[in-house]
Amino acid sequence: MTLFFPSHDRTGTAVTSTVMAMTTSAPVPTEGAIPRGGSVTDRLVDANERYASAFTDPGMDARPVLHVAVVACMDARLDLHAALGLELGDCHTIRNAGGVVTDDVIRSLTISQRKLGTRSVVLIHHTGCGLEAITEDFRTDLEMEVGQRPAWAVEAFRDVEQDVRQSMQRVRTSPFLLHTDDVRGFVFDVKTGLLREIDPA
Repeated sequence: MTLFFPSHDRTGTAVTSTVMAMTTSAPVPTEGAIPRGGSVTDRLVDANERYASAFTDPGMDARPVLHVAVVACMDARLDLHAALGLELGDCHTIRNAGGVVTDDVIRSLTISQRKLGTRSVVLIHHTGCGLEAITEDFRTDLEMEVGQRPAWAVEAFRDVEQDVRQSMQRVRTSPFLLHTDDVRGFVFDVKTGLLREIDPA
């Protein structure tokens, strides 16, 4: 299934957005990608200077035009704006490892709905997620290494569709959210770029 958002008119200066993927601040061995002796962060700062030199204030406020919040995995292969046909200012995007609905995601969604007017929630997991390759033992390994057990859960999973259903259920049953009637979940195929909607039942 393809997710469609209705188009909307804009006034004023046209706005475009660029989504950059990054994984580390350590030097990258790609020839010519960064200045000699520089880092990925240096490259991003240089890119920002070029961006800012042509930047024009779009005159928007913090309320998303489409009144939607998208919760997705942080995976660098997911370009949400391109994949969903979104423009700058259209939505809130909340990303974490796995795209799972944690307490912090509920915090962000609560602020998004109660203070910034969003009404719909779109949840996006994807094929080949790194959380399918680890277990909660990761926390034990960290405790052995650093001497302190993480307070957070890894939220690892084996069945991506079932994890989408669990995330939908966490949103729909949260007492803090005002709008839980339009919550839909999808799996993004990293090979085809298509979304597959998951039945919540």
